[in-house]
Amino acid sequence: MTPVARTAFSVAVATSLYGISFGVLAVAAGLSVVQAQLLSLLMFTGGSQFAFVAALGGGGWAAVSAASLMGVRNAFYGAQMNAELRPRGWRRALAAHLTIDESVAVSMAQPAGPDRAKGFWLTGWGVFIGWNLLTLAGALLTSRIDPAAWGLDGAAVAAFVGLLWPRLKNREAWSIAGLAALAAMLATPLAPVGTPILVAALVAALLGWRWARVPGGAR
Repeated sequence: MTPVARTAFSVAVATSLYGISFGVLAVAAGLSVVQAQLLSLLMFTGGSQFAFVAALGGGGWAAVSAASLMGVRNAFYGAQMNAELRPRGWRRALAAHLTIDESVAVSMAQPAGPDRAKGFWLTGWGVFIGWNLLTLAGALLTSRIDPAAWGLDGAAVAAFVGLLWPRLKNREAWSIAGLAALAAMLATPLAPVGTPILVAALVAALLGWRWARVPGGAR
């Protein structure tokens, strides 16, 4: 196995494990097993999926808004990978679907050349297959037991923190995460269920946009 393949495999396995937590939360939030599986198949971006089901209690608009805000970053990733991979025809749509944090990170970690494309496709497919299989496992598990009795209703929080933690690499990222969390806590007693996560996403997006415009802020 080549170095890029080993990296892609390890990232795919580690990321896919969170799919169990998503399946658990999705069914616990009121979705059917089929609906949970369709979210993983068609949405396929972990942060947006967690945001969607976490905000379901506030209604469909809150869930869609939270998921959309979390998914905005993929548009920037897409522009970057389109210039790097230059896919054509049906590969363009497929590349867009597989453009996630992990596939972009593994790709861009490789030296310029064919290994970047290999890193992208191997990681993207690896996470897609693993994530969907483990979403199904989590959804089926939750449909047969009481999530609260086993403490599985808190699994999504732990999974979301796990997805976020590796991205907190500098002072600015910690500041944005802290202020977004504070905004969510302040909104919790005042706003409808599901809305605080939308508030946190808005605060994080605005602070991130503002920070990127400051000279020397995006590094």
